[in-house]
This record gives sequence, structure tokens and C-alpha cells, in this order.
Amino acid sequence: MAEAIAERLPDPDVEARLARLDALLDGLDATPGPATRSAVEAVALLTEVYGEALARVLDLADGTLAARLADDELLGHLLVLHSLHPEPVEVRAARAVDRLRPAVRERGGDVEWAGVRDGVGRVRLTTGGGCGCGGSGDVAAAVREAVLAVAPELTAVEPVEVTPPAFVPLTTLTHRGAP
Repeated sequence: MAEAIAERLPDPDVEARLARLDALLDGLDATPGPATRSAVEAVALLTEVYGEALARVLDLADGTLAARLADDELLGHLLVLHSLHPEPVEVRAARAVDRLRPAVRERGGDVEWAGVRDGVGRVRLTTGGGCGCGGSGDVAAAVREAVLAVAPELTAVEPVEVTPPAFVPLTTLTHRGAP
């Protein structure tokens, strides 16, 4: 068993293979013809078979194992791809935002999951200034990317405007006017 684990691909190698796969599939899309159609169909059929295999694994897994499988980054993405992920989109997206919160707070801001409306993820995002680490657009883009990575079912991720609490001068509360 230890030998099999040593032969496993480290995450950077998996990411490199996925990037190469994307490039090859993009190349196929740009090349018309019967060979291309056959290759694309073969990839689609293979993907469906692997999806069915994953579904069968989940059928055999208890709740604890299913959660462990879903927590693995690569397996989690595959489960989402095949619409098999045991957690709802809300839970996955909220967890992604929670994981980003410390980094956003280090930059003087904050981020909070605000839910889904009409297939669009919503976040409350405040950004701090003066850190020289990029603007609110950079933070919003990082949040969007992180959420869509775990919840590609969403059509977009948009910030919800954060309304600061209204300032009411103390004198208006204590002064009742002239008698």
C-alpha cells in the first residue's frame, strides 16, 4: 500500500495535467472534422463512465467517508462536475468565503457569505485602504474565483453593498428642543 501512495501524483502535477487537458480540448474545439467529433465524443463518454463510477463509490460510502471524499480538493471538484457533491452549493460557497476571511482581514477588510439569489452567489465585501496590496477589485476577483471553484453551478458571484450604520449625533437624541 505504501508503494501505491508514493506513486500518486502530487497536486501540482495534477494541476499541470488538468491545464494540458484544457489546452488539448480547446485545440479540438478549434479543429473541425470527423476525427475531432469522434475524439470529443470519446472524452464525453469516458467522463460519463467515470461519473457513474464516482456515483457508485458514493452509494457504497457512509456519511463520514462521503464527507472525507468531498473534502478532498480533486475529488470534490469531480463530484461537483458530475452533480454528485453531497453538500449543497450554499454550504460549499460559504466555506470558501470563510477560508478567505483571514486573508481579507489581514488587508483591512472583511468578507461574509450573503447567500444565493437566482443562481448568483452574493457576498458582503468591505475592503481596507492604504495597504498597497491591490484594490477592492483584486479582493472581489479572488473571492469570485474561490467561490466559483467550489460552486460552479453559480452563474456569478457579486458583492452586496455594505451599508454602514447611520451616524446619529448624540445631541439630536438628548436635545428635545426649546420649550
